[in-house]
Amino acid sequence: MSDEEKTNEAEAAEDAQTAVEEPTAETDESTGDDIPEFEQLNPNPPKSGGDLDLARFGGVHVTLTAELGRTQLTIEELIGLAEGSVVELNRAISAPVEIVAQGVPMGNGEVVVIDDQFAIRIKQIYST
Repeated sequence: MSDEEKTNEAEAAEDAQTAVEEPTAETDESTGDDIPEFEQLNPNPPKSGGDLDLARFGGVHVTLTAELGRTQLTIEELIGLAEGSVVELNRAISAPVEIVAQGVPMGNGEVVVIDDQFAIRIKQIYST
């Protein structure tokens, strides 16, 4: 092998090693950490809900809550509660109760009794 071929081969090996060792990410000089670079992507526009098949979610259990009312007490008042105590709520008896699914208000209704159990007759379902 001639000296020129050896020189070319050595240069090619050095170039290959340099290419491998070059960082592909910027370095944050304040911390010395490598900051990876990512390709800029555009988010996909949301698809209309008309194409969504909701039937596949039919077996999922959801907690439905009917909120009768609320009140605020001091710690002293709370400690003083006993059997037979009456706590007044912030809602009139004729006011509709809030219906909440998994923490999200979904409508309102009125309290009814069916076979010795409370129930809610739905009066309004919120649009969104």
